[in-house]
Amino acid sequence: MDQAANLRKLTETGTGLKLVQPQDAVKKTKIIAVASGKGGVGKSTVSVNLAISIAKTGLKVLIFDGDLGLANVNVLLGIIPKYNLYHVVKGHKSLKDIVISTPEGVDIIAGASGYSQLANLNETQRNNLIKGFAELDRYDVMIIDTGAGISANVIGLVMPADEVVVVTTPEPTSITDSYGLIKSIVSQSKDKNLKIIVNRVRSAIEGKKVADRVIDISGQFLEVQVENLGFIFQDEEVEKSIREQKPFIIGAPRSKAAACLTRVTHTLLQTEGGYDDEEGLTGFFKKFFSFVDFKEKEMDEKMEEDN
Repeated sequence: MDQAANLRKLTETGTGLKLVQPQDAVKKTKIIAVASGKGGVGKSTVSVNLAISIAKTGLKVLIFDGDLGLANVNVLLGIIPKYNLYHVVKGHKSLKDIVISTPEGVDIIAGASGYSQLANLNETQRNNLIKGFAELDRYDVMIIDTGAGISANVIGLVMPADEVVVVTTPEPTSITDSYGLIKSIVSQSKDKNLKIIVNRVRSAIEGKKVADRVIDISGQFLEVQVENLGFIFQDEEVEKSIREQKPFIIGAPRSKAAACLTRVTHTLLQTEGGYDDEEGLTGFFKKFFSFVDFKEKEMDEKMEEDN
């Protein structure tokens, strides 16, 4: 039986997975930030299908669309939200009012047109958002689909997360930009739990080769350990799922891509613990805003020095 067949068998029989928590630990939300060094690598597709795959194990999952202006998450799920994050930051709706439950078993918070940067919110809008997340600690896992690149908005969402999953492809530019993203994260903290998924591979050998390259150069030049979560095959079913706005993990559960994603899910959920701030998800976003404020102040000081 080849590797793909083994993976399909794993998908069909179910994983029986549970989120690993330290013994006697209080239940906490595990926060997983999915990021990429460049756009067009399938990051949002991975985020959505990964969230659904985790939910299939029985965990309660929330997807937060951190790439606000593009609103990729709801598009991939074929949803046109009546309300989004814009209505929360303006004080028109509470956060729990805009959470959308989907038939796929995950809840989503859609991005907000007109607010491409969370960092640009004023104090009142920030407080509206923080207060809203105080009501959402019932989730086992929150997946944050960040924007692409290394903006303060992206790095700010990555830094407080429990896990950072970097999505790349075998393309040389994608590999280079993935390393650039990891370097930006490490420049802020060498303690981040970094993982990599290689998307759109033509063979298992190619997937391992690309992951090993990123892991090796990150270890050599940044002195940081990056874990290989696995790969996802190039698959016609993925392209079809995007066109039909139906995630491939649901629409094509026997596909090679779905089998790969099930294996990735199995590996990802073995990591212990969840977000450990006493204030839960509100603490996460307080740390986010503290980070972007720090970076803004740092840039202002640099501009003054240059002048």
